[in-house]
Amino acid sequence: MKSNRELKENLTAYLFLLPWIIGFILFTGGPIVYAFILGFMKWDLVSKPIFVGLENFKNLLTNNQSFYNSLKVTLIYTLFAVIFTNIWALFLAILLNQKIKLIGVFQFFYFIPAVLPTVALAFVFQIMLDKEVGVVNYLLSLIGITNGPNWLMDSKWVIPTLIALSIYTYSSGQMMLIYNAALKEVPKELYEAFEIDGGNSFQRFIHVTLPSISPIILFNLVVSTIAILNNSFTFIYPLTGGGPNEVTNVLSLDIYRNAFQLFRMGYAAAEGVILFIIVALLTLAQFVLSKKWVYYESEG
Repeated sequence: MKSNRELKENLTAYLFLLPWIIGFILFTGGPIVYAFILGFMKWDLVSKPIFVGLENFKNLLTNNQSFYNSLKVTLIYTLFAVIFTNIWALFLAILLNQKIKLIGVFQFFYFIPAVLPTVALAFVFQIMLDKEVGVVNYLLSLIGITNGPNWLMDSKWVIPTLIALSIYTYSSGQMMLIYNAALKEVPKELYEAFEIDGGNSFQRFIHVTLPSISPIILFNLVVSTIAILNNSFTFIYPLTGGGPNEVTNVLSLDIYRNAFQLFRMGYAAAEGVILFIIVALLTLAQFVLSKKWVYYESEG
């Protein structure tokens, strides 16, 4: 009787999960598997796919300056964007933990970028940063800088500009809320004990707060790395289109260009496989390195 009841409960649970499982297979798992298979094909969306083995990967990895440029830009942008978005999100979370009036209003405004479509944000930034009519250069003109930079079309400025703008993307708002919740869970006894020992506010932050929230820092680092690598297309493409001179041509943009402009679907799929491997390796590296700095309360 007990085994029949357990079987019925398990079947009920799987029935509730079935819509998600079907959706995952159709819209996530299936396309991932198909992309891996397509990486070994030559296909232009019109003719029949032709199996070419490792030719796409060979073309990618040998004598391909464009691919290595995209890889370099991707890694540089991801590294600094992850660092700055996490620092910004933690900074905002610290502000939200201050005992001041109307803190909920500040949290609302801080979180607004997280609920706006990335493409819409990108177009707003494009207008704000326009060399001729943008509000940023107008504000600079008020303090005597009359010839402001061409923020999105100058190869010297475009990468720092994109990194700075990344703090207003979806990841920052989500991470801010997570950091905010983590800060509220730090035991007050640890702060009191540290103050008795004579520690100042900065020392308390370094030696108490950061170790206490280190698992959350790891979580946000992993999530933001994956999000920035996978979602950079929707942010960078409306702003720069990969220019100027492919300075911002990250891998996701290069995949789009090869797939839907040059119709090299097999080649683009191979790039997607490479991007998948990069995401997996970076995530694994973060977990391995976390053993040296992440503190778990259960470890004592």
